[in-house]
Amino acid sequence: MSDLTAQFQKLTLAQAAEAPAATGLSAEQQALESQWLTLSKRFPESLPQFNESLKSTTYLLGNSPSSVDAAVFARALESLKKLTTKEYAASRHVLRWADLVQNTVVDVPADEKLVIDFTVELPREIKEKPKKDAKDSKGAKADGAAAAASESKKEKKDKSDKPKGKPDEETLKKLREEAQKAKKEKKAKAAAEQAKKAAEVVPPNPGMIDLRVGFIQKAIKHPDADSLYVSTIDCGDEEGPRTVCSGLVKHFPLEAMQERYVVVVANLKPVNMRGVKSTAMVLCASTEEKVEFVNPPAGSKAGEKVFFEGYNAVPEKQLNPKKKIWEAVQPGFTTLDTLEVVYKEEGKADAKLTNERGDSFKVESLVGAAVR
Repeated sequence: MSDLTAQFQKLTLAQAAEAPAATGLSAEQQALESQWLTLSKRFPESLPQFNESLKSTTYLLGNSPSSVDAAVFARALESLKKLTTKEYAASRHVLRWADLVQNTVVDVPADEKLVIDFTVELPREIKEKPKKDAKDSKGAKADGAAAAASESKKEKKDKSDKPKGKPDEETLKKLREEAQKAKKEKKAKAAAEQAKKAAEVVPPNPGMIDLRVGFIQKAIKHPDADSLYVSTIDCGDEEGPRTVCSGLVKHFPLEAMQERYVVVVANLKPVNMRGVKSTAMVLCASTEEKVEFVNPPAGSKAGEKVFFEGYNAVPEKQLNPKKKIWEAVQPGFTTLDTLEVVYKEEGKADAKLTNERGDSFKVESLVGAAVR
């Protein structure tokens, strides 16, 4: 353990609470650091999430300590002191981590240390197995044998009931009519089922797209892609901010990507972009010469729903790439002379991009631009 912490100088409890951001981190670690610092402000509600994450790691960013461990520990200390022994089992991994941090990373005065009762016996963590069928194999075999015997007996009875010899003309006519009737009923049933399925299919529309206000907390250059930024964006999710990759390096300086409100598409299928998983997309207007952000109106908050007028519906949880919903709808997104973002559809009035308050979402200068 001394090898792991040799490069980390102990901090006092006061220093830990104000610990600066860690340096030399990968893009993924920086995103994790931002997420843990955000979640640590919601103790003790966020303890279960910390406990689940620490199940497979020694420290919050892996197997080595960092300043985020110190900062989160300082915020969590008072909540952890209030845990009863009955709550130890649900927080066992957090308690293990906290005890390690206060003895290796943060210099905590003896009278302020987290005191853990190590004599408490905790139940083993058991992974729930799928329940087996109530019938055992012997019972299943017996049932199978009984069913086979019954079927055999029925078949013999059916054979014995059949009249011997060639059926008369009247019987043949009746059999043909019954066969024809059954065929018509089967055809009608198939047609009704097909009509029902067709009615259930809803054509692609903007209400299926999960558009929200997002707040970029921090953005950095992608370590392995010159054209990409990696942003940590608060989209209003309970689990914390998202990591989003955007190909905007050629269009915006890094400082323009910091601490600003944007509009995000939140239900596209996550994609891996040069080793970083991107879980949303920043909505922008663009021409061949220029790209501009779609700007949320004043007073917007992270996570607020954004929609086109007339399409305020419950969006898909995640768009199915095979259904091509985004590809079918996005070509209708554009900007007007008023710089407002709208959805154009042939034969219908323009539907402006708005929120529950009826505000407009605009760009700075682009008219007739594609929005994507």
